[in-house]
Amino acid sequence: MKNSSIDGLDFQKDIFQFIEEIKEVLSTDIWSNILLNCSKNEVMIFWLLYRKGEANMTEIAEYIHVPLNTATGIIAKMEKQEFITRNRSKEDKRVVIIELTEKGNMQVQALADEITYYAMRIMASFSKEEMELFYKMAQQTMHVLKQERKRDKEQKKVRKIEIQ
Repeated sequence: MKNSSIDGLDFQKDIFQFIEEIKEVLSTDIWSNILLNCSKNEVMIFWLLYRKGEANMTEIAEYIHVPLNTATGIIAKMEKQEFITRNRSKEDKRVVIIELTEKGNMQVQALADEITYYAMRIMASFSKEEMELFYKMAQQTMHVLKQERKRDKEQKKVRKIEIQ
């Protein structure tokens, strides 16, 4: 990918070219065995449950930013695939607790191993200075994306009703 200014069509062409170049890394040949055609929301649920051990339906819906009924449908699919189990809370029978099964844990571990493998290969190719710059750029990227998300949420909250 050539260097260009960040404005104009050259930048857009560079982004499109970058996507074309990495599509092989994201191909189904490499990832399909690990993700088993999981959706983004399913991957995020795997991640949440792997880190927390368990979660209730409200926590899952909030974590993936979907309505409760949508989360319930996703969980039903994951349960059918035997990645998760649903059990009633011992403290409050109205609450459903979601946990990864052994198969689900193995799925997350396989994904983590694959990501780690590629990350280590990439990072090994960087010098110390390049790694420092990479981390700095990643942090700045996250900061900008969080600010945009915050701005989008604020714009959605404020709805003006014009009175004529």
